[in-house]
Amino acid sequence: MKKFVTLIFLPLLFGCAELQQIADSLPQEGTGISNAEVAAGLRQALDFGIDKQVTKLTQEDGFFKNELVRIGLPPELQKVDQTLRDIGLSSLADEGLRVLNRAAEDAVQEATPIFVDAVKQITFTDAQNILLGDDIAATTYLANKTTEPLYSKFNPVITNSLEKVGATQVWTKIIERYNAIPLTNDVNPDLADYVTQQALEGVYTMIAVEEKEIRNDFSARTTNLLKRVFALQD
Repeated sequence: MKKFVTLIFLPLLFGCAELQQIADSLPQEGTGISNAEVAAGLRQALDFGIDKQVTKLTQEDGFFKNELVRIGLPPELQKVDQTLRDIGLSSLADEGLRVLNRAAEDAVQEATPIFVDAVKQITFTDAQNILLGDDIAATTYLANKTTEPLYSKFNPVITNSLEKVGATQVWTKIIERYNAIPLTNDVNPDLADYVTQQALEGVYTMIAVEEKEIRNDFSARTTNLLKRVFALQD
């Protein structure tokens, strides 16, 4: 499982020219598959990874009803949530949680092209470490290399999405109600920062799901090209 262990994510880390260069450098003798087919398989794996997993997050309740990535509340807002429920405002607390997840869903939809473009620009220098890594080695590498630049691109999108789905208004109301309660300490969280971090974490979580599946599940190779290419890792 080591020789081509990260084929699903090599295309996430390279442009087309670099993909071909990597494909040309890999041993092909006796495999019965051409370098061009390997490169095409890598590109197809990228398409499948984005379409099958990241795209799921852009659907309504893509975050909210997915236990792997559902966005909860940061610690300073958990006390707000509980206090509101204690005084009979559970519906307002529920709405606050829902709109945070809705903002992430909306933002990932708008930012997916940014994400794809960013990962294609990454320079890959330690292929052997990835190839010999664990089931999420490529995802871990990807997260380490892209979290900071992607944050700067996601954050303004998240800010806009919070406004678009009404999350800013809902949380302004929630925080105002909470801060008006006697004997509570005022809170003023940076919701855009929090949701941005959680949205990025959700994206990487779903990419890891696809990485594991392609590596370990033959049935996940749903085209003849994927079967031929990924057979080389077995």
